[in-house]
Amino acid sequence: MADALKPASEAELAEIVASTSEPLEIIGTGTKRGLGRPVQAVRTLDMSAFSDIIAYEPEELILDVGAGTMLSDVENLIAARGQQLAFEPPDFSGLWQSEHSGTVGGLIACNLSGPRRLKAGAARDHILGIRAVTGNGLVFKAGARVVKNVTGYDMPKLATGSFGTLAALTSIILKVLPKPETEETVVLAGLDDTQAVSAMSLAMQSACEVSGAAHVPGEAVYLRLEGIAPSVAYRRDQLAKTLNRPIEILAAKSSAAKWKAIRDATAFASQPERPLWRLSVTPSEAPRIVREIGAALDIRYVFDWAGGLVWLEVPASEDASAALIRAALGEGHATLFRAPEPVRAVIDVFQPQPPPLAALSARVKSSFDPRHLFNPGRMYRGV
Repeated sequence: MADALKPASEAELAEIVASTSEPLEIIGTGTKRGLGRPVQAVRTLDMSAFSDIIAYEPEELILDVGAGTMLSDVENLIAARGQQLAFEPPDFSGLWQSEHSGTVGGLIACNLSGPRRLKAGAARDHILGIRAVTGNGLVFKAGARVVKNVTGYDMPKLATGSFGTLAALTSIILKVLPKPETEETVVLAGLDDTQAVSAMSLAMQSACEVSGAAHVPGEAVYLRLEGIAPSVAYRRDQLAKTLNRPIEILAAKSSAAKWKAIRDATAFASQPERPLWRLSVTPSEAPRIVREIGAALDIRYVFDWAGGLVWLEVPASEDASAALIRAALGEGHATLFRAPEPVRAVIDVFQPQPPPLAALSARVKSSFDPRHLFNPGRMYRGV
């Protein structure tokens, strides 16, 4: 990387940050550079050297890793012990035309979660602690392997989803959980968007412990069940009675393949020139939103999180149809997940914040990074 600084230790990182006055783009392997606004930085801060497995305690369900550790290495390590990251980290390499899924630090910085989020929570809910360096070059530790009651900032959660604008993460402590013994997916064909959301809502309100609920228009509604085989079979039968519709079943291998495709949004990988939006909405509003936008644009879409997440692909344009989409959204949030750099440079990639929230975000930024060195402009102009 041109003009890259690559610290080999936390102390060296702190010294680099303390001694520089130039804006820095924090990067691991660069797989998520396409998410967010283009960073207005002079130099790159390469964090790939922080790639250790610091501690893994399967019996305690604790994993402590360097922020530059490859996500695939972590998943292989814990899978060998029958464990997983329950928030189901997605692999968006197909969307961004990258070679791999990136690092744990990038995953946490972007707070990325898969279909199981609606049952297990987001990445933010599975982080126990961090070590990091502030924009003043100060090393700090927040959280720990042993959870205690604290007051004040929950800094690990604050750093999660901050896109590297608050601190440079050096290590991350995560909670791991046992992998389910098996899975099946209940399939409902022939439903329109409104019927699909109703069916997913009914499934999520049932006692069947559905761990994934998605609707692929023109294809089917998919409802995932995980656990030990007798429990999955029982809940499958109960869910069929609750839905009171004809169903098909995807067995474990086919179910896993389908949910990997949904998790990674592979349906939208074939046309990278088309902007892709990620809408967080009230599930009952999802059909109306896509209907209004679809009346004006040639769109493709998928509902995940029982309709609470809408993947929306639109035709290429100078503003990625941002005004139209946000006008239809109402109370939700719209993030431009994929678009060419010139488009991301001129529009709000993330949902614009109301003035009081924007002022709070600016104060938090200044408390961690008072010189505004880290990833300037990544989330919002001038921040």
